[in-house]
Amino acid sequence: MIGSPNAANASFAGATPRTTAQQAPTPPFRLLRFHGKAWPLASEALRGWIEDQAGPRTIAAVPRAPAIVVLGGGVQGAAPPRRPDPDLRLAADRVWHAARLYHAGKARRIVLSGGNGTVEMSEALAMRQFLEALGVPRSAMLLEEGSSTTRENAAHVAAWLRGDGIREIILVTSALHMPRARAVFEAEGLKVHPAPTDFEVIDMPLGIDRVLPDTRALDGSYRAFKEVVARWL
Repeated sequence: MIGSPNAANASFAGATPRTTAQQAPTPPFRLLRFHGKAWPLASEALRGWIEDQAGPRTIAAVPRAPAIVVLGGGVQGAAPPRRPDPDLRLAADRVWHAARLYHAGKARRIVLSGGNGTVEMSEALAMRQFLEALGVPRSAMLLEEGSSTTRENAAHVAAWLRGDGIREIILVTSALHMPRARAVFEAEGLKVHPAPTDFEVIDMPLGIDRVLPDTRALDGSYRAFKEVVARWL
C-alpha cells in the first residue's frame, strides 16, 4: 500500500522531541521534496506513514475503558435560521465511530470535547445532538465546551476525569490526527487506548488521477505536515 512506513522508521506516536544529537524519524520527506507536495502519490505516502501509526482499525481490537473521549473537528454547530441543524463535515466519522464503540460496550461514558468554533453552538453540543440521533442516551455524555486546540482538549478533559478518579480512556479522532493527539493526552497522565477513524489512505489502483498534481493532494500534504510539525513544538 502506498504510504506504509519502513520498518526502521521511529514510531511517531511514541517519539520524544529530538535534540541536536538525535536523528529525526524518516518519513517520506525526500519523495515530497522531489516530486512536490501536490503530487497524490507523495501526499499519500506521508499521510499513510502517519495513519499507519494511529492504532487499531477495528472496534473489536479496542479494549474497554471507563470513558470514550471524542475530539471536535468533525461537526459544526447549527446556525439558525439558515442552518437549523449541525453540519456533518469530512471528519464526522469521529462521532459515528464513538457511537459504535459505545453500543459495543467499550465504555459507559462519552466525553465530547470541542468549543464554539465559528458559531454559537459548541462542537461538543453538536456532537451530542448527532449521538442522540444514533441512539446514545444523553445521560451517558459529558460536554467539554471550553477548548479550541488539541492541547486544550487534553488539559480540560484530563482535569475533569482526574476529579472522577479516571485515568484511562479510549480516544477517538481522525487517524491522521491520532498520533499527535495521543501523545498530548498521555502527557496529561492518561492511559490512552487509540480508536482512530476517518482513514484517508487506502489501497487503490494506480491511475492517471494519482499521477497528476492536484489541489486535494496539496491539502492532504499541508494537513500531514501540520501534524508532524505540531508534534515537535
